[in-house]
Amino acid sequence: MKYDVVIIGSGLGGLACGRILSEAGERVLVLESGTQAGGCLQSYKRKGFAFDTGFHYVGGLDEGQSLHAVFRLLGLLSLPWKRLDTEFDRVTIGERTFAFAQGFDAFTRRLTEDFPEESDALRRYARLLQQMSVQQWDALNPYNSEPFASSPLFDQNAYQYLTETFRNPLLIQVLSGTSLKTELRRESLPLFSFLHGNSSFVESSWRLAGDSSLLVQALTDGIRANGGEVVCRAHVTELVERGGKLAYAVCSNGERYEADLFISDIHPAQTCDLLKDELLLKKSYRNRMHRLANTFGMFTVSLLLKPGTVEYFNWNHYVYPKHADVWALPSEEGTVGGLLVSCRVPETGGRYARQIDLLTPMSWEQCERWIHTQVGKRGADYEAMKQQLADACITLAEEVVPGLRGQVEACYTSTPLTYRDYTLTPDGSAYGVRKDCNVPLATWLSPRTPVPNLFLTGQNLMLHGVHGVTMTALFTCAEILGKEKMWNMIQATI
Repeated sequence: MKYDVVIIGSGLGGLACGRILSEAGERVLVLESGTQAGGCLQSYKRKGFAFDTGFHYVGGLDEGQSLHAVFRLLGLLSLPWKRLDTEFDRVTIGERTFAFAQGFDAFTRRLTEDFPEESDALRRYARLLQQMSVQQWDALNPYNSEPFASSPLFDQNAYQYLTETFRNPLLIQVLSGTSLKTELRRESLPLFSFLHGNSSFVESSWRLAGDSSLLVQALTDGIRANGGEVVCRAHVTELVERGGKLAYAVCSNGERYEADLFISDIHPAQTCDLLKDELLLKKSYRNRMHRLANTFGMFTVSLLLKPGTVEYFNWNHYVYPKHADVWALPSEEGTVGGLLVSCRVPETGGRYARQIDLLTPMSWEQCERWIHTQVGKRGADYEAMKQQLADACITLAEEVVPGLRGQVEACYTSTPLTYRDYTLTPDGSAYGVRKDCNVPLATWLSPRTPVPNLFLTGQNLMLHGVHGVTMTALFTCAEILGKEKMWNMIQATI
């Protein structure tokens, strides 16, 4: 059977494209090499509890906000979302705790309480955050002639902006303290990436009352309801050319899937490797994709708590030791310089939590000695390394959750190696290709490729995270459907 569109990879980008294109009437097939769809939205079960691999909270879901319309289009607004407290993010550095409030005015007022001398700079910064959602939608508007990549924020250095805008070094650390959800690099992080990683959460912040498989299930159900298919254990090994464009995908089991168009939700370098024909992709393009640097990964500690011991807290807590440098993570091997503490909503609606996740940045270099090993067969030294890091994470987390160690019933850990082996993400990267303000055009990738009927999507292109990957999927679909049709589909949901 021939399809209109074959999508390779079922991460959020692939599933979002599949949902949108199938809604537009395209016959869609999503091919996933793993045993379950979802990519970093996958969950796994231990002792009857589902643990998330990459999703913890999302921003901008309220009516009129940056993700509301597209989540309605994707069929995700009806999921059991729980809005976080007004002070949705808290940052503890040493003995002091600061709070981020939902709403741009409230965000400014709350931080001004701790830094009154910075009130004017905070107000200007909040306005810049607020402009982010508008700028992203302007790029999709067919009546707007301004190119997305023309924004000066792409080639402006985030750290330089912060140091030129704010006089208080502690405030710079605090404002950066919630950015474990991006990779902070003094020398190269674009201001656009920094602002995007924070703006939607200030609009409004939400958790799921349940695990991230709810997102995956809603998207796959939507694709199938529109006549599309999602097939797991379908590992694509080659994309074959006929007449100057792609004709079909070949899977490891010998199955062939023909289509008019192809979308790759996997890493651009991996995508290039699927095209054996040297005529379709020039060597220069292949080399460029393979030279792209990837962001760091994450070490995750998933804790199952004893019943009735830790009260649920409806915010996220970022914890750093005294005198920490948020911009210097990941820390040296064996140490933890910063941590996200995220509490799962009690699915029974009770007072006490049963699950808490601890996340800290971890470089690929810290895993290199085990890169040729397999899951479950990495050796005693690997297990000892994980145990040491888990202990350090729990110790730091106890700064905000006193007595946590004694309330743990079970502990499960993962490293960038785990992510590499389960999601096939190169280097176990948490945020895809590293963006660089010094060479923005080299690291911000277009959904279009030199192959006329091959498109890209996912976190490696422009934006990462749930918000970023969703927006990127819209850009990919706009290249296929046309901006006007994409825009009208979104407007129809408002």
